[in-house]
Amino acid sequence: MSPLVFRSRFISLLKNRHGRLMSSDLASTPSKDAINASQKLVSDQIPPDAQTTSATSSSSSSSKPWNFFKYSLIGALTGATAVAGYASYAYSYDEIEEKAKALRRSASHTAMDDVSGVDKVQGMLYSTIMTVPAKLVDVYLDLRKTIEEQVKGYTEPNAEMLLPDLHPMERHVFTLVLDLNETLVYSDWTRERGWQTFKRPGVDSFLEHLAQFYEIVIYSDQSNMYVDPVIERLDPKHCIRYRLSRAATKYENGKHYRDLSKLNRDPRKIIYLSGHAFESSLQPENSVPIKPWKCETDDTALLDFIPFLEFVARNSPADIRQVLESYKGCDIPTEFIRRSKEHQRRIQEQKQQGRIWKR
Repeated sequence: MSPLVFRSRFISLLKNRHGRLMSSDLASTPSKDAINASQKLVSDQIPPDAQTTSATSSSSSSSKPWNFFKYSLIGALTGATAVAGYASYAYSYDEIEEKAKALRRSASHTAMDDVSGVDKVQGMLYSTIMTVPAKLVDVYLDLRKTIEEQVKGYTEPNAEMLLPDLHPMERHVFTLVLDLNETLVYSDWTRERGWQTFKRPGVDSFLEHLAQFYEIVIYSDQSNMYVDPVIERLDPKHCIRYRLSRAATKYENGKHYRDLSKLNRDPRKIIYLSGHAFESSLQPENSVPIKPWKCETDDTALLDFIPFLEFVARNSPADIRQVLESYKGCDIPTEFIRRSKEHQRRIQEQKQQGRIWKR
């Protein structure tokens, strides 16, 4: 091989190797534009932490007005409830109604024609502002009236006049109001027998005798489901004219009271006899206490009261309340017998003195 040929081949070989190296370097090294493009794509994406932070801040900023409105509404309702509660406790319905009249006048205020335009605008603004509290007071009054009427149905007697009018021929008759439990009967419960009701000794004679002189009324704080069957068995001769149960009582401070003023009878002619007379009546001046009966077999309290009650009915005092006041603090049957004996003794003395003067 000649030197010329060898040199030409060597030069071509070097050229081929240099071309491969240059092409591999271009392929392995990214271009500057490609690098810039990839950096731009990465920089456009938001990191996950930044996304969470931005979402939290946006939600908190949007919830702030709602929280403010919510707490303001709760505060307003709480304040209105407190004011309504205090007003209900401190003032009656009529007192609040009287105070509300000033608010209504303020809400309906109209400016005079001869005032200036500024005064007219101020008057209109004042009237508009006062309309809101006036309307709220009206709503409160309507609601309170409704509630009080509902409560009154449970706490007040079920009628303004619990008894019908007396016959004109009986206007002089006294009304004897009797309690039931521990006065005429006693109810007891045991595991073996269940409920049992016992009659007080002398109750039959007591009712039958005094029915000739009195209008007898039973006034109990028990339900009519208890009162009606007991009286049916207790009074087969119908000496008792009327029976009143729990619905006719006044509920106050957790207790049922007899309101004698609702009986439609002259209070000067009402006697209330009970084993708990002063504790269960709203008219203590008409109340006559009797020993509570709890199944004592030797009890004579009802029979002991017959002479006093018959004397009252026969003599018809102008006001029984004054008579009962004179017996205050005394056992009435015992004191009545003592006074009767004293009266008889004085009559005998007067008769003897009259005989002496005649001589």
